[in-house]
Amino acid sequence: MFSNVVDLAGAERPPRSPHAPRVLIYSHDTFGLGHIRRCRAIANALIASFPHISVIIISGSSVISSFQFGDGVDYVRIPGVEKRGDGGYEPHHLNLDLGGTIRLRSDIIKQTVLSFDPDVVIVDKEPVGLRGELKPALDILRRRGARIVLGLRDVLDEPAKLLEEWHHGGALEALDSYYDDIFVYGLENVYQPLAGLPGQHRFADKVRYMGYLKRAVPSPMPPNRYPRITKQPFILVTPGGGGDGAGVIDWVISAYETDPTIPLPALIVFGPFMSREKRKDFAERIARNPKLEGLGFEPRLELLMNRAHCVVAMGGYNTFCEVLSFDKPALIVPRVKPRLEQAIRAQRAEELKLIDMLYDPSQTGEGERDPAVMAAALHALPRRPPPSQAFMPDLLDGLPAISRALADDLSSPVRSRMLAQAAIPS
Repeated sequence: MFSNVVDLAGAERPPRSPHAPRVLIYSHDTFGLGHIRRCRAIANALIASFPHISVIIISGSSVISSFQFGDGVDYVRIPGVEKRGDGGYEPHHLNLDLGGTIRLRSDIIKQTVLSFDPDVVIVDKEPVGLRGELKPALDILRRRGARIVLGLRDVLDEPAKLLEEWHHGGALEALDSYYDDIFVYGLENVYQPLAGLPGQHRFADKVRYMGYLKRAVPSPMPPNRYPRITKQPFILVTPGGGGDGAGVIDWVISAYETDPTIPLPALIVFGPFMSREKRKDFAERIARNPKLEGLGFEPRLELLMNRAHCVVAMGGYNTFCEVLSFDKPALIVPRVKPRLEQAIRAQRAEELKLIDMLYDPSQTGEGERDPAVMAAALHALPRRPPPSQAFMPDLLDGLPAISRALADDLSSPVRSRMLAQAAIPS
């Protein structure tokens, strides 16, 4: 079984130094929790390995302040955007058009790079940032000699759609011109996210498969009062951020309404981005069922994941990492729109006997959701072997592998290149 290491241990803080190495992590953060949670895990792991460094996360997440970061990690919040159902974007809060919001974000990112002058930069998923907003900063970083790393989750999208998206935005050229390394947070024998892209010879030697990012129980343990259901074996139902998870929750609630013999009760965590109307409707239905309880946003979801007997989830990257890390039998109900990312990951994980998968027929066009089908899956779930029984070596080696890969740049007590004042002019 995979061990659960407690993160953010209360080690004595090292002396502060303006000459210690610096890391900048960029996360474009549209609408959800996945990117910021992945960046948080990496930042905390780097600080644990190199306590003398400083890490800044640039993020558009509206809930970043809810998360716990280690000493040495801070963040710069840029104006948020959100993804529409058609795949386009719009400002989350500002009464600006998208172009104006992108320009503002780009200026803030550029100024942060000029002032912070990082030695290592990790860009999450988007090689040139949202709508190219990262290009001015990348030009500066390239001239100043920073090590620039592109960090990719195990699955991005189906190859044809990824090619269309990256070719249009100039991302393919950026792989060659800007990046020193491409870290894939997964295993090559599970999935190869860049397979099928043209010009492989230009960046293939930069690609390194690190393994999945293991999650840990947060520390110090908060004095949270969780619902009574958590005092016994229970199923954790999590749609991630919740913005597009109403279908999964409705299907689970309907199963309990239809079949009162489902053995384990369920705790449903809505997520911060579920609409108020949906949450109110679900809360009323949950209140009528003695085997169900609901919870809003839980930034330390790892605590509940660790307590749960098994999990029902949509199957985003971070939830998948938590299922593996806490070794929980899991039923994944992946979304198939607007991306096939979750479906590709879930299908491959089921083939490897890591999880069970169930498609939502209302998304695939095969009809309505049948409560009896979900009820049958919930009956079977507690008997499913945990992921560790698949016996995949190095599956969760991602965080230590990242630290090892960056050790030459971050181990020294002083910065490995000139300070910003003496750097090549930007």
